[in-house]
Order: sequence, then C-alpha cells, then structure tokens
Amino acid sequence: MAERTNDDTANDTANDDTATAEQPTNREIWEASFGASRLRDADFETMSGIPLDPVYGPDDGEFPGQYPYTRGPYSSMYRSKLWTMRMFAGFGTADDTNWRFKEIIKSGGDGLSTAFDMPTLLGIDSDDPMALGEVGRCGVAIDTIADMADLYRDIDLGEITTSMTINSPAAVIFAMFVAQAEQAGIPRAKLGGTLQNDILKEYQAQKEFVFPPRQSMRLVRDTIDFTAAEMPRWHSISISGYHIREAGSTAVEELAFTLANGFAYVELAMQAGLDVDAFAPRLSFFFNAHIDFFEEIAKYRAARRIWARWMKERYGAQSERSMQLRFHCQTAGVSLTAQQPEVNIVRTAIEAMAGVLGGAQSLHTNSMDEALALPTEKAARIALRTQQVIANETNVAHVADPLGGSHFVEALTDEMERQAEELFAHLDELGDGSMLEGAIAGIEENWFQGRIADSAYDLERKLNAGRRITVGVNGFTDGNDDDQIDLLRITTEDESRQRKRLDQIRHDRDQSAVDAALARVRTDAADPEVNLMPALIDAVKVYATLGEIMGTMESEFGRHVEVPVI
Repeated sequence: MAERTNDDTANDTANDDTATAEQPTNREIWEASFGASRLRDADFETMSGIPLDPVYGPDDGEFPGQYPYTRGPYSSMYRSKLWTMRMFAGFGTADDTNWRFKEIIKSGGDGLSTAFDMPTLLGIDSDDPMALGEVGRCGVAIDTIADMADLYRDIDLGEITTSMTINSPAAVIFAMFVAQAEQAGIPRAKLGGTLQNDILKEYQAQKEFVFPPRQSMRLVRDTIDFTAAEMPRWHSISISGYHIREAGSTAVEELAFTLANGFAYVELAMQAGLDVDAFAPRLSFFFNAHIDFFEEIAKYRAARRIWARWMKERYGAQSERSMQLRFHCQTAGVSLTAQQPEVNIVRTAIEAMAGVLGGAQSLHTNSMDEALALPTEKAARIALRTQQVIANETNVAHVADPLGGSHFVEALTDEMERQAEELFAHLDELGDGSMLEGAIAGIEENWFQGRIADSAYDLERKLNAGRRITVGVNGFTDGNDDDQIDLLRITTEDESRQRKRLDQIRHDRDQSAVDAALARVRTDAADPEVNLMPALIDAVKVYATLGEIMGTMESEFGRHVEVPVI
C-alpha cells in the first residue's frame, strides 16, 4: 500500500469540502420547491407591517413538502391556497338541501359535504317501516337517482368538489352520483370530490353497518378499483377518525385506529392487484378537531409523519403523493353543549384554529345549535364566518406549521407517534403480520369497541368528579335558564313529501328493466371477483331504489350482527 502524504490528506479534505458544498441543505431544497409554487395574492406580513417568512426553522431541519411531511404535505401550504371551506349540510328532501347548498356557495363556501339521513345511511328507503320518523331528520333523504339529481341541481359538479358522508351503502350512493352527473353532461373523469366509504370505523364506532366486514370490504375494493381506473380527480375513501373520536376515543386512539384502517385499505387494494402508487394518492383522511388545542395539532403532525414512513418503508410507495397525508377535519360535535349554546361558537373557533395550525386541507365548522337540532341558516352562516375570520383576519395562514420547533409541540408529536406505534404493533400481531387481518380481527374480537368504550367511561368519570370542567355542564352554569335560540325543525310533512315522491317514481318506472338490473346485481354480488360498480350504475339508471339494491346484495352477503360490549 502506498504511503499517504500530506498532499493526499489535503486533497481528501478539499474533496470533502466540495462534497459538503455541493450537498444542498433542506432549506435550499425547500426554497427551490417553494419558488416554483404559485402564490395567492396577499400581503404576507403582520398588522404592524413586519414581513413574514413562509416557514421558520434551522437550515438542516424539517420543512413542509419534504419527507416525512411532519410540517405539511406541500412546500407552500396556505400561501398557495387556503384550505377548502367545506361545510357539511343536509336535511329534509333533496330540494331542501339543494337550497342550503346554494346558500353556502353564495356565502363563500368553496366545497360541499353531504349529510344523509339515517334511513339512507342504513340503506333503506323512505317508505320502509323502519324509516318512520327518521326521514330527513339528521340529513337529506336519498331514495333514487331522481333525488340525487335534485340534490345537485344547477350546481356545476365539474367545478366544485363534493364530499359524501356515506359508508355501508357508499357504492350505491356513489353509483347514483356518477350516473346523475353524466346525465347532466359532466363526464365521470371530471368529477372531483370524496366518498367517505370507510366501513371499518362503522364497526368500530359509528355502528351504521349492514353487511359483514369482509363483504363490505369487497365493496370498498370495487370503488377503489373503479375510481383508480376512471376517475382521476376522485378520492375513493376518506379514512375517518372523526367518528371514532365522537364515540369516545382518546386523541391517540383516534390517530392510531384511523391510520391502522388506512393501512388495511392499502393492503386490500394491493391484494386486488393494484400498484400502491396507482391508488394511494387518492386516499384522504378525516380527523376530529377537538378542544385540547395543542394535542390536536400534534395529532395531525404525527399522522403525516407516520403515514409517510409506513407507506415508504412497509408498502413500498415510490410516489411522494402516496406518502403525503392530506386531511379534512371537522370541529368536535361531541364538545358542543345544549346549555348556553352560544358558547359553542367559542369552542368551534378554538377547534377550527387547531385544524388550521395543524395544516388541514379542508375544514367544516359546526354550528352553535347542533347539540339541539340541525343547523339553522343563521347558525350555519356564523360557523362559516368563523373560518373566514381565521383565514382573512388573523394572518395565521401566512406561515407553514407555525408551531413547529416548539419544544412542547414537538415532544407531544413524538409521544403521540410512540403511543400510536404501540397500538399498531398489537394489531399487526393480531393479524399475523397483516394490518388488514388485524383490523378485521380487532372488530370481530371487539378490541376497538372495548378500547373506545373504556376511554369514554374514563372521561365521564373525570367530568362527574369535577376533574374536567365543561362550561355550562358541570361548571359556570349561570345562564343555563336563559331563552333558547331558534331551532330548525323537520316536520312530518317533509317525510310525507318524500314518500309520495318515491311512490310516484315506483309507479312511473319500467319495472321489467328494474327487475333485470337487480338480477344482474345479485349475480355479480355472488362472484367476489367481479367489480359491482358497473351493475350498480346500470341499476340506479333505471330507478332501482337504494333499499332494493341493498336488499338484493344482502341476499348474497348476509347481515352483520354485533356482539355488544359491556
């Protein structure tokens, strides 16, 4: 071996310096990406005129738009585009809700989110005996494609994005949405929006299930496959932690169960032969924005980091879009109180601010009267105005991840990630190395349901013991006897109108065409290798009802009966 000289050492040092100099810092990488971003027209400064940087932090630290995306999925975040103000609405008939949708758009909302009534959520028609007294009460009643056409009448679905909160009958409702849009001249490839379609959390928390888990997951697979092939602007699933939290889970459980369900859907699609990068960019998430301000922000940051790592390291994603967790959030309905309902405006504002500081891509703010009834027009407008105040008056949207680097928020983010990983490890073991099997086994063994029930019980004990205070409930109750605010009331006449409309559709349609379409649905349902979406679209086009189609599939799939958790 030749002896090394001082010159060799000097050359090595020079080469090292050259290598170091050529290696861009994280900031330089981010600056290149940010510089290529389109910015909105705004003055990015404080009220005193102090200029604000798009992001703050050390040059070698994490930046938004960089793996693992803890600080946000995009390099420019809200400097390019504010979050979508997607208000959740639905009541009475399709005509009633169509009017409310237009009011939301007129008031500055730039996305729609549809709330369906309980019969629709459970896949039964408005004239089903089980629907009596529930039609149009907690959302809009949808029985046929005619209702769906009325729901979005004179709204340009090629321009405004639409979210639909529906799960067990999601494939059927989605078929109605696609078919009515095409009848209105909008091709399916132009439709943008989100189908909630998250059946796993129904068994875990919300309880609006119909079919057994594995048959329901087949329908989810069919919608993923269908949208991946034909609807590039559509999000096939919004994996929802919102309802898990509303059922009583902790923030950590909401985080872990939601992401675990997301991993299960990824495995489901990969088992169906889809490349992970073909469908993962179209998965989105839906989180709760609860009242524990910093914990909520840490939850969103941890969620982005965990999702990115699992997608890259466990599922082999190559596309950055597959690793970038994007989410909608809604302020916590369960935090609202019937007592002193005006105070709910304050709660909602704080929760909405947590969602914005956590980097949400879209946001729904609850109305102050929702602990008592569906929102009035005035209450819904105040809820939307709450977002508009945050967006336009506070300047919080000027800087990406403004709490990043806070010792408190960073530590809380790390701890939520650590605890979530413990829960993932349990599910992975439960499924013998499969998160899909772990999620299903956890449902069948009541593990999720038991965890959520225990957490809800713990919180209730703390409230009863006065260790946690809810204003107007167990503290500061002066004012509880004041006059109540105006409420929106759904009448029995609204239910009668919907039933008469359904009667007329059954009378006018071609029954032989309906019978033939339902026979095809039954045949296709019996073959697990067949994608059901084409048969469902053909069935809704001939005015087969939601209840008829769901009943046909139930004859093949069976019905799920839950074992109660005590």
